[in-house]
Amino acid sequence: MAKLTVIYANDRTEFDLGPKNTLGRHPNNSIQILDRIISKMHAEIDLMPDKSYRFKDLGSLNGTYHRGERINEVRLQDGDEITLGSTRLVFSVVAKPKQIAQSRVTIIGGVNETHIRQKIAASSRDFLPEKEMTNIELLRRDYEKLRIGHELAQAISNELDLEKLLPKILEKAFELVGASRGTILLMENNELVPRYVKTRDGRNEENIIISKTVTSEVITNREAVLSSDASMDSRFSGAHSIIMQGIRSTMTLPLLYRDEILGIMHLDSQIATNAFNEKDLQICTGMAAQAAVAIKNASMAVQIEKEANTRAQMSRLIPKSVVDQVVKGELTLEKGGRLSEITMLFSDIRGFTSMSDGRPPQEVVKMLNDYFEVMVEILFRHSGALDKFVGDEIIGLFGAPPMRIQDAEYKAVLCALDMVRALDEFNHTVRRGLPPLKIGIGINTGKVIFGAIGSTEALQYTAIGDAMNVASRLVALAGPSQIIISHSTFRKLNHLLQAEPLPPVKVKGKAESMQVYRVIGVNDWNSMTHG
Repeated sequence: MAKLTVIYANDRTEFDLGPKNTLGRHPNNSIQILDRIISKMHAEIDLMPDKSYRFKDLGSLNGTYHRGERINEVRLQDGDEITLGSTRLVFSVVAKPKQIAQSRVTIIGGVNETHIRQKIAASSRDFLPEKEMTNIELLRRDYEKLRIGHELAQAISNELDLEKLLPKILEKAFELVGASRGTILLMENNELVPRYVKTRDGRNEENIIISKTVTSEVITNREAVLSSDASMDSRFSGAHSIIMQGIRSTMTLPLLYRDEILGIMHLDSQIATNAFNEKDLQICTGMAAQAAVAIKNASMAVQIEKEANTRAQMSRLIPKSVVDQVVKGELTLEKGGRLSEITMLFSDIRGFTSMSDGRPPQEVVKMLNDYFEVMVEILFRHSGALDKFVGDEIIGLFGAPPMRIQDAEYKAVLCALDMVRALDEFNHTVRRGLPPLKIGIGINTGKVIFGAIGSTEALQYTAIGDAMNVASRLVALAGPSQIIISHSTFRKLNHLLQAEPLPPVKVKGKAESMQVYRVIGVNDWNSMTHG
């Protein structure tokens, strides 16, 4: 996380930097600077792919200065100072709240992890009825705590960003009780991970040590644990992590959503014995329940956003019905390469290079987009997956994980025939009066390595192997409106195909000539199998 401190006259303001930030006098800037010497749109700060930030002057009249020199562009380093007119900017890199919490919160075990035997659950009795209240000061304190609890509900009900939500929860907890320190730990892979830490005095160097004895008790029994004097309480006689710090009072509460433990909230006081009482526990338990709902909502929002992104990306590659299964977890995309037998379809526009010569690039791109729109819809309709576009070439895969289908070869041939038919209609409607497009198609069946292939920065679900190379050679043999298939595809479908053998051809990379076939049509699958 990065911050920019803007220092102008006697004002000093901090801004959290996003992926793209603009600076200038105009109010439309993400960071408005009311300095008459700087331009309306003076500069921008962008997050780069390598996670560094780039500062770029946008052609300002009075310029931008870094280390005394006028600059157009610079990669920012922690602590860099930049001058715009009479304004100074200080760039700083700040650790994320999770990183800070993990460095300052430690869970350690005591000598004996079974010493806790008693639990103090929130009292089942609610606040006293108004007629039974005689102590005005107590009534005021109770009212104040209820008010803060109400404010908490308002503050967190619509917050779906965990990094903003967790500070709000602890802020209200500090208002509710006299805590010196507090931390929220959330469950990640069945382990408690510190996510946010807060101290009343704001000191960042102080570490919080939590007893594993306490956390185990809270998680196991799903009830809060309150100690009025941790250093003396017999329940924690083996919890040296508490005694070491001389803590006088602790309160550890489960963040419980229905029956799911989302984490814990831990508050402690090093100031006084009996800093927390059972009514504090009762109120904080209710607050923890509210907090758990908000945390669950935030995590669900992240999951929904992730699923939406996954769905949008995958929908461009595989049919919607399969995308739905992947998102629901009913199908799993293979990580890494896996050997699979699949059928590959390569489709290429004949004479595309000469057709596009001399035409404006925008026109060529529009034509390809219109053409791909029709072809990919047909590919998906026949349960094919889009591997990639290579110029004007379409590469489709049938039977590739996770879309395993029994009749992959048959569907690939049906798809090819439909593509040829659809292209005729496309030429008569979309390209009326223009030179018609013609395609050649090559189909092969064989074993390939299929899966997530690429780098840590970018992965692609694709297939590689000799069988892919053969399919690529076959499409080169196909004339306009021809569908050429390999013998490996033909032998799986010979009783279903209307095809004619062609003279064996020499394929680059193969020692022996290959028998290939031209597809004329297909017989009906159902009539041939149920006949």
